[in-house]
Amino acid sequence: MSLSLTLLTYGLGTQIPLTAMAAPLWLLYAVVAGTVAGGCWVIAHECGHRAFHPNPRVEATVGFVLHSLLLVPYFSWQHSHAVHHANCNHMEGGETHVPPRAESRTGQIVAGMSRRLGPQLFGITSLISHLLLGWPLYLLFGVAGGKNYGAPTSHFTTAAPFRNGKRALFPNACLPLMQLSNLGLLAMIGILIMAAIQFSPARMLCVYGLPYLVINAWLVGYTWLQHTDTDIPHFSTADWTWAKGALQTVDRPYGPVLNLLHHGIGSTHVCHHINPRIPHYNAWKATTLLRLRFPHLVRHDPTPIHRALWRVATRCAVVQQASAGGGFFYQPQLGQEI
Repeated sequence: MSLSLTLLTYGLGTQIPLTAMAAPLWLLYAVVAGTVAGGCWVIAHECGHRAFHPNPRVEATVGFVLHSLLLVPYFSWQHSHAVHHANCNHMEGGETHVPPRAESRTGQIVAGMSRRLGPQLFGITSLISHLLLGWPLYLLFGVAGGKNYGAPTSHFTTAAPFRNGKRALFPNACLPLMQLSNLGLLAMIGILIMAAIQFSPARMLCVYGLPYLVINAWLVGYTWLQHTDTDIPHFSTADWTWAKGALQTVDRPYGPVLNLLHHGIGSTHVCHHINPRIPHYNAWKATTLLRLRFPHLVRHDPTPIHRALWRVATRCAVVQQASAGGGFFYQPQLGQEI
């Protein structure tokens, strides 16, 4: 379904005229095509967790092809994503969406920006930086990773200066698969170059580039809201446990259309962190059982997505430890309500 709908929408994009008058149509196309193609991203994500097919070679092939088509280094991402699941909400060992401490240099810069810009402008800046730039910055430089891995890190190489932390994000054993991931991306870039030569760079950028930005925005938006909110704690090494981290993820209401197209990735995420081998079509039942059995442990926030996203963008800047031995929570900045 995901692949067929993606091919259909991209095919329609080849028929849109390259004129200024067609700009609204291109915007609509980008949103629809990028949203539909996000389903292929999620299927590859399932492959990365061994939740797609009993045969690991089939999974690796499907995941590698789908992610390469979307310019994602599949095997490199698969490893870093496994690190994320093993260290969820860990202040030092976490691999993505690790918040800056208020006393750190990064935290002081972010908090200073929040004070100077004010909640509204800071929220807009945060949305743009996360949804538009967040994914390429993460792949290229490891932005929002834990300090154990050093800064920067990269999904494309372990050469200097991308390997200077206490722990290597990508050990030497990962290098052959990292190189294979890079070859997949080079092949896709070659296809895009040939398409630009054949049909024009403008056509290629509009048909492929515009939905690409929307796919990335969905990806970062989902993960941001899954692991960030004003009441979600992060834990330092002395206080963190795997169960604590896994249970600080949150399910949100994305509605039937998005849940169909994106296979419920945002509405069954707590279950996914408890057992990522459960495929998406069984995650609904597993989520229901978890909520029935452990209603006080499974997070579910019914806030509409656009409101939750704005709350996170405006109020989640830096964290401080609430008490000795407790979690790190986002602190309200000047001009914000608690």
